[in-house]
Amino acid sequence: MCLIAFAWLTREDRPLVLASNRDEFFNRPTALADWWQQPDGSEILGGRDLQAGGTWMGVTRTGRFAALTNFRAPNEKNPLAPSRGPLVSDFLAGVASPKAYLETLAQDAAGYNGFSLLAGDLASKQLWLYSNRSGYAPQALGPGIYGLSNALLDTPWPKLLNVRDRLRKALAEDSPDLVPHLLAVMDDPSLAPEWSLPATGIDPYLEKILSAIFILPAVREPGGAPYGTRTSTVLSVAAGGHATYYERNFDAELKFEDHGFAFEISRG
Repeated sequence: MCLIAFAWLTREDRPLVLASNRDEFFNRPTALADWWQQPDGSEILGGRDLQAGGTWMGVTRTGRFAALTNFRAPNEKNPLAPSRGPLVSDFLAGVASPKAYLETLAQDAAGYNGFSLLAGDLASKQLWLYSNRSGYAPQALGPGIYGLSNALLDTPWPKLLNVRDRLRKALAEDSPDLVPHLLAVMDDPSLAPEWSLPATGIDPYLEKILSAIFILPAVREPGGAPYGTRTSTVLSVAAGGHATYYERNFDAELKFEDHGFAFEISRG
């Protein structure tokens, strides 16, 4: 995952509203969002990375929720580090509280490439965050509207500020068409001006390409596979536990297909 904006406990009727984009190479095998069964019979709703396993975001019927973004630090990348996707699916399939899971993870997190991981229990209204590049222990998130990209929480990259502000406005307008509205927000390919770009250690041309909310398919390296936004997802959870999970998947020609899920969250 590369960009998440979410409103947490800012409204009594909608404790969580989240919009996200996953940017990835188009030749990386991926399964579309669906309910997938665990060995114990429980189910996780989310997409799946068929290359390394795990997922970038998912939710369960009992309200366990997790989402992960990678930390952009090319000079620190270790090609032998374990995949980060199982960090999401392991939490979703487990029983540990968000706090306990992230505190345990933090003890061995230095071996992973950089990440930020959201872990929550929506039924009991807990949401925690941990990044192995922050230098801080896991933190509980209070009510607010947040943004998370390939850096620490609310790092003021242009696209993060843009999408966070537009989520705030969408909630203030209280549109009944919130899902299509947010999907349109996440479909914005506008590039940030050069003076506003972060310096993360990548080529300035690539830094500009990646400054868009929606990254148009492009070849990052000569002879390489196209890279861009492959998935946009909106998750909305109502106070009574009714949840809507909507995913839009793109191919390298910008053709897309939608998949929507509606379900009830309970403590089980």
